[in-house]
Amino acid sequence: MRVWVFLSVLLIGVVSLKGRAQSIQWASRVIGVSSEKSGGTSGEQYKASQALGSPSKGPALAESPCAWAPQQADGTTDEWIQVGFAKPMRARQIVVAENVNPGSVIKIIALDEKGAEHLVFQAPGIQERADPLLHVFPKEADFLCAQLKVIMNGAALKGINQIDAIGITEDAKPVTIGINISKDIPKDIQKENLGKAINTPGQEVAPVISPDGRTLYFTRNFNKANMGSPDRQDVWYSTLQAGNGSTSGWSEAVNIGPPINNAGDNAISGMAPDGRTAYLINVYRPDGGLSFGISKSVRTKSGWSQPVECRIPNNYNLHERNQLEFCVSPDGRVIILAVQRKDARGNRDLYISQQKGDNTWSEPVPLGNTINTADSESSPFLAADSRTLYFTSAGHPGYGNGDIFVSRRLDDSWTNWSEPENLGTAINTPEWDGYFTIPAAGDYAYLSSRAGSLGEDDIFRLKLYPAIKPDPVAIVAGQVLDATTKKPIAAAVVANLFTEHKEIARVDYSPEMGEYKLILPAQKTYTLTASKEGYFPTTETLDLSKDKRFRDIKRNLYLAKIDSGQKIIMREVLFQQSQAELLPGANDELDRVVGMLETHPAMELLVEGHTDNQGEWEPNMKLAADRVRVVKEYITAKGIAPNRIQTKAWGPSRPVASNETEEKRKLNRRVEFTILKL
Repeated sequence: MRVWVFLSVLLIGVVSLKGRAQSIQWASRVIGVSSEKSGGTSGEQYKASQALGSPSKGPALAESPCAWAPQQADGTTDEWIQVGFAKPMRARQIVVAENVNPGSVIKIIALDEKGAEHLVFQAPGIQERADPLLHVFPKEADFLCAQLKVIMNGAALKGINQIDAIGITEDAKPVTIGINISKDIPKDIQKENLGKAINTPGQEVAPVISPDGRTLYFTRNFNKANMGSPDRQDVWYSTLQAGNGSTSGWSEAVNIGPPINNAGDNAISGMAPDGRTAYLINVYRPDGGLSFGISKSVRTKSGWSQPVECRIPNNYNLHERNQLEFCVSPDGRVIILAVQRKDARGNRDLYISQQKGDNTWSEPVPLGNTINTADSESSPFLAADSRTLYFTSAGHPGYGNGDIFVSRRLDDSWTNWSEPENLGTAINTPEWDGYFTIPAAGDYAYLSSRAGSLGEDDIFRLKLYPAIKPDPVAIVAGQVLDATTKKPIAAAVVANLFTEHKEIARVDYSPEMGEYKLILPAQKTYTLTASKEGYFPTTETLDLSKDKRFRDIKRNLYLAKIDSGQKIIMREVLFQQSQAELLPGANDELDRVVGMLETHPAMELLVEGHTDNQGEWEPNMKLAADRVRVVKEYITAKGIAPNRIQTKAWGPSRPVASNETEEKRKLNRRVEFTILKL
């Protein structure tokens, strides 16, 4: 039996959920299509596949490469698309989203599980609508709808016709669609102009805030003080005055100068946690020119180094070769690029390139279809937690030519992301919005905007609200010092997850740096290890497991030189309370001792055990003796001759701190190694 119904159009209010309040099933596969418009690329623009899934353009009415369009606008023949659904269901309501020229659909045929056709809609004539949604309510729906064939008359309404999405539901309440807005947006959120110290009547864009929030780098255009012509872009920077967190606390911006700036277009797109490594747009050629790509410059005592290319294979743009934006992860191992390649879905997509062990970079891989669309994705920024991504997209439902969205990485693959959330009208405007950047503290965001500017685009900041904040992190900073001389020494500093051999962050520290800096996600426990040839590695535990807010931690690391008579305190060789059983993490430290003994075959050690003063004297002495015995047994079990290890138990007799508090008693519960012979 065929069911005939006529057009039912409802003008409805738009809500912030994309049909989620109702159980609607969007088409999941294309069965067939009459024709497809060419998008001018090798991607998916205007293809039939763009009619799958939830609407990409609504609620605004506008042409979009993220919706299906027939090959010809104003065609003389009917055009059609046939789609299937993952789970056949009774369709009490059929929804067709027409994102431009709504009203051209003239017929809809439903197919049941056996392939029988049911005419569920036929228009009595062309009825142009303002609402992008066509709602069809079949009077009879006693079959399971497996497919829909939607037919439209392209000649009926002048201009291009498009279908953005096709859905079915058992719910008779009219489906509404809208923008996936981030939850709990405060009503009083405001963008603050950073003022005349930074902004001019010219153009200030692409801000990059240093992780500590104290230095703001940005790109300035249309300014006579630029090194090239005024219409060429230069990198400028400003510093936040100590103790001043207001927008008026920024110093007068300064041109960063050569070699970063030259006669071409220059921009910084990423900054390492220590503020000493800058990642730059373009490759700096020996002849002084620029070419497409990415470079890196390091700040030394004498200034910024000549930028060196970060070679990423097959990192190219199909059309405008200077169109590239990117960001660098806090550990410097990942670059997220906005670039157009042959495998892009449409215009620019977001890709990831990972640093290899030999300091080269991998070929870019797309972040996946949750992030990328058949329109343009650009201006990526990865927060300090290495999980929260902010980016600009013209292909997800929004308010302007490009809105800022937030998405979170769901695993370690870099291709599995949460559905992007629009940051709302307090941040996004009817124009293009982007260049979101956040310091490690996660308190403010900096971005470019023309609304409320002094002329062209200006740089603004806004206070972040909880729903769009990245996860909390800690900046861990300090020096690596010689344990005897207390002078800074060059060393590698590595942070690993506690009890796991998973490296989270690494930095090669040199005294010239002043301090090493690492960014570590909170609510985890880490081991910090400093190592240098000729010194015994030192390891400390850093417990951030209970931290739910940003922390700024100072932690100096001390390295003991491998030399006869040198005493090494092994604070990570810990035991169960009042027992001689090693705690997790002690094995790594003892394995380093074994490695040192293997490297120096003549070395002999004295292992000394200490306790705090809690409890009776004799049990504490026995406990210390048992613990050094366990340590010796562990080392000899690894193949070290027993005669190379001597032991001594001191119990509570040699404290290095008072026993008044638990924190100080921990310092007294220790194992010490003394090199007797080298």
